[in-house]
Amino acid sequence: MPGPGAPGTLCAQSLSRIEHESGPNSEHACNAASTVSSAGSADRSAGVASTAPDHPGAVLLALILVAAVANLNLAVANVALPSIGAAFDSSQTVLNLIAVGYSLGLAASVLYLGALGDRHGRKLMLIVGTGLSIPACLLAAYAPSDTVLFIARLLGGLAAGMAYPTTLALITALWSGPARTKSIALWSALGGAISALGPLISGFLLEHYWWGSVFLVTLPLAVVALVMAYRLVPAHVNETSDPVDNLGGILSVLLIAAVVLAINFAPVPNEGTLVLGLVAIALAAGIAFVIRQRKARNPLYDLHIAGRRVFWVAACAGIVVFGSLMAAMFVGQQFLQNVLGYDTLDAGLAILPAALLMVVIAPRSAKLVESRGARFTLLVGYLFCLLGFVVMLLLWNEGIPYWKVGLGYALLGVGVGFAGTPASHSLTGSVPVRRAGMASGTADLQRDLGGAIMQSILGALLTAGYAAAATAAIAASSNSKQVTDSVAAELTKSFASAESVSKQYPQYANQITTAAKASFLQGDDWAYTAGIVAVLLGAALVYFLFPKKDAEETLLAAYHAQDTP
Repeated sequence: MPGPGAPGTLCAQSLSRIEHESGPNSEHACNAASTVSSAGSADRSAGVASTAPDHPGAVLLALILVAAVANLNLAVANVALPSIGAAFDSSQTVLNLIAVGYSLGLAASVLYLGALGDRHGRKLMLIVGTGLSIPACLLAAYAPSDTVLFIARLLGGLAAGMAYPTTLALITALWSGPARTKSIALWSALGGAISALGPLISGFLLEHYWWGSVFLVTLPLAVVALVMAYRLVPAHVNETSDPVDNLGGILSVLLIAAVVLAINFAPVPNEGTLVLGLVAIALAAGIAFVIRQRKARNPLYDLHIAGRRVFWVAACAGIVVFGSLMAAMFVGQQFLQNVLGYDTLDAGLAILPAALLMVVIAPRSAKLVESRGARFTLLVGYLFCLLGFVVMLLLWNEGIPYWKVGLGYALLGVGVGFAGTPASHSLTGSVPVRRAGMASGTADLQRDLGGAIMQSILGALLTAGYAAAATAAIAASSNSKQVTDSVAAELTKSFASAESVSKQYPQYANQITTAAKASFLQGDDWAYTAGIVAVLLGAALVYFLFPKKDAEETLLAAYHAQDTP
């Protein structure tokens, strides 16, 4: 999303879980440093003794390796998109689906699979998810078509939905006191580092091997993690006996999948019937889900708590922030390679300012939440995200120097660094202990669903903008009458298809490539404009509906009093 996926996205997602796993009154956590500081002080003040499983170092290493498989798989795909497009002559829509497939699998499944793991065994979900990632990676690497590649990415996301969230749940179940704090610090720090390495590893591999090699990176890691998890991780630790709302889980999967797919197919010509069908499925699943959650004895998602202002505004704010990061990375990687001509390694290196500044800013965000409140900190984050998209819209053109690229990524990284902590903090602070898992699931959805939706929206606009500009360029060309319908369809399908046509007609190669770059720039302008609109809408939501610091503290105290027997 995911990445180059969005470096640190899964790490950030995991850190939001740290808050609820450490307890409803734990301090704000959006990275390892702030988590360790807050959890450590809480443990010391409460005088909690450390407990740990047998062979704690080996168990922790197994859980970190499982998380690393998901982090890397999320982060490797986007750098390879231009190479994939060239290999399969893929349309822009199919490339969008390949990019969003992993996040879609995660987002659609995380609530349901998390509940199944809590009920039927976290170790079982850990092993099944890690094991399933192996054939998913092999299928992706050797996919005979782009359709099969999308299915493989979707399968990989489902596998991650089983295994990844379980790693932190097991850490919190197996460790306590200062030992838990140290374990979480190692888990989260290594997760962030591995996620940031994903685009660089992909770029290096693509310089020497075929596009499928990026999906084989995690195979040795997955095999080792699977064996270690099976042999070392204890089973059935602090698991619930409450029944799972299976119908609600199935409806949630249908709802999220239908929404994301409808957005991706919306700009595709002659797919109106499919889009309407997906919209109908989404509406029906959404209505049925709401009815089910209101009537179920053990609902998958407590709509009464979700209706609390601090909770739902924070949830929406997080979806926009994290979705913006993943969508910008998705479009940006194609811009760097298609328009600026970066090789895959340089394209992977280009996003480092965002990754580094997210890590640097997150601890300062936690302090700002304490002093000025979540609302102020969210708005600061939104301001930087807005500036990042403005830079991309106005300065990212053909032939620009790297500092303009780095500036856009840096501003976005600062924005996500500031906004990530308050979005997660407000979720976990506004739910009772018995619904802490709901806050965790919502924090997951902020990243996964936000990434899937924002990537889909920006990808759809990139597709539509490119096709419109390419069609106009063909019509305006002095050779337009010589362009057959089949060639025109290839020229308007995607940048990779246009490059393929230019090789077939070398006498027109320069004109075709120039027009394709100009068309891509129009498409990504549409995408960045949509990003600006989304950030402005999110900022307006926070400004007008999220309470200021004193009012937020009053509301949180009222929620706590209401939830305390």
